[in-house]
Amino acid sequence: EEGAGGAGPAAKGGVLHVNALVIRPQHLTDDIFTTSTLLPDEEVDLSFETSGKIVAINFREGTAVKKGDLLAKVNDQPLLAQLRRYEAQLKLAEDRVYRQSALLEKDAVSQEAYEQARTELATLNADIDIVKSNIALTELRAPFDGVIGLRNVSEGAYASPNVVVAKLAKIQPLKIDLFVPERYANQIKPG
Repeated sequence: EEGAGGAGPAAKGGVLHVNALVIRPQHLTDDIFTTSTLLPDEEVDLSFETSGKIVAINFREGTAVKKGDLLAKVNDQPLLAQLRRYEAQLKLAEDRVYRQSALLEKDAVSQEAYEQARTELATLNADIDIVKSNIALTELRAPFDGVIGLRNVSEGAYASPNVVVAKLAKIQPLKIDLFVPERYANQIKPG
């Protein structure tokens, strides 16, 4: 029996049980586990800038494409006919300016007539540039290298700027989207 102020079992010759661990240096890892999502470096919905009937689709779903590749085409026959008409008129307008220039040097024509011929030629060249830019709008080209996804239209369908033809994703490099608890934020470093 122990007295009220007496010593414990060790004082009476008893055994004191102690648990001990031997500490050895070793590598300590502080891993953080989280769920993440892989994202493409860039992704875009491909659509035409103009409206019209789709006459060609030049890609296979899930294949790699290069920047500038022609992916699809809208009917441009009326624009091509208009371009041929303007180009046929171009030679005549250039000849008219040349003749007016030669006559102006001999004072056989007024400066106004010469300027009018030059203006007609410049207007015709501007019309040709407009038609060529409208023809370019009928072509859907890849804006960057990537992998093209599922197509949402077929040849013969009517395309407009709000119709998505397909998605294009640049997958090299990939991005990782993840969330880390705030208490670990100061431990996150590049690499």
